[in-house]
Amino acid sequence: MRLLLDIFAQTLRTLWEHKLRSFLTMFGIAWGLGSLLLLVGLGEGFRTGQRKQFNELGENVMFIWGGRAPAVNGSFTSMRQYYLSFKDYEDIVAQCPDVQLAVPVIQRNDVRAVSDFYQSSGQMLGVLPNFNQIRYTPIAEGRWLDELDNVQKRRVVVLGDETRRLLFPGRPAIGSTLLLNGIRFQVVGTLKRIGHGDNTNQNLKNYMPYTTMHENFPPLNVGDVPDAISTIDYQPRSRALHEAAKLEVHKVIARNHGFDYRDLDAFDEWDTVKTVDQIGKIFDVMDFFLGSVGLVTLALGAIGIINIMLVSVADRTREIGLRKALGATNRNILFQFFSEGAFLTLLSGGIGMASATALMAALSTLPSPPGWDTPKLVPATAVLAIVSLAIAGIAAGLYPARKAAMLPPVEALRRE
Repeated sequence: MRLLLDIFAQTLRTLWEHKLRSFLTMFGIAWGLGSLLLLVGLGEGFRTGQRKQFNELGENVMFIWGGRAPAVNGSFTSMRQYYLSFKDYEDIVAQCPDVQLAVPVIQRNDVRAVSDFYQSSGQMLGVLPNFNQIRYTPIAEGRWLDELDNVQKRRVVVLGDETRRLLFPGRPAIGSTLLLNGIRFQVVGTLKRIGHGDNTNQNLKNYMPYTTMHENFPPLNVGDVPDAISTIDYQPRSRALHEAAKLEVHKVIARNHGFDYRDLDAFDEWDTVKTVDQIGKIFDVMDFFLGSVGLVTLALGAIGIINIMLVSVADRTREIGLRKALGATNRNILFQFFSEGAFLTLLSGGIGMASATALMAALSTLPSPPGWDTPKLVPATAVLAIVSLAIAGIAAGLYPARKAAMLPPVEALRRE
């Protein structure tokens, strides 16, 4: 213990004798380690924020709309529009084993809602009761649509948070009635707010039973398709099967509408699983780049510590010679200077780690912008930082310590 205290005191004296150089060297280590943790933490916060945004659409949800197919197979000069139908949905459910859930959706943006207090014109969607098993629809008050609503074509509606605020400002909405294009409906449920800030797109969506929507507000501009729908939302049995599920859906749609399923340009769709994976790869590259910058800065700081320790060896040459003449072994000298370099590295790294953690904690108290989440201390990065710091400490202490230990006592005492 006494030896460690002596080493600590000697290190502080060395730092004080070269205040500016010591500060800059320690700053390099602290900056490298802190920036490594902070930058990767910010990147992880952005990754988490993006994942949360996609989860607010639904977990592993995939969308397909009607599209344009060649009028004649193999022709690229003439295209025809095709529209999805309820039969497409039924065939997907019956013939696509890798599709876990699917739901048809009718969407209209021209349905005007009028309450006793205000009026609004958000999006109106007709869906089956299992819609909430695919899409994220958290209930705030009341209930979600059920099977009887759909079978009996009940005129009931579930309001998004923004629509509820507009139609019933400061007043209860559950049990109230409103007019949708002049047709009376009852509010049976309201949704929690989805997203942050001014992102109100999801909160302007309102839901009614599919059969009610089909009867009162069928989709517009769909030609002569009697059971046309706007989109089919579906979910693969597992994340790994999303490509297999997509291929099965393509085959059903292409067969029903008379074109080759291998013509990918004929499909208008969105695979959120693929999008999330692509974004994840971008963040992986970003983390690698930011981590590399932090490690390079850390390495430069370690070089600075090696430099300051070499200066310390040069300044204390006579002291080393005297200690060796009095019986100190090479191992004693090696341990002393190695401990000083390692201590200096760990002290700088501890300051950097504490600063990064404190800054991330302070940022967590601020409201996060859309698509961002609170920066987090990534365990893998923290382990990497600690290992890198240990390597830097060994490198910073070992070479100068060995140089000091190898000095012959007589030659050391002769130096001025």
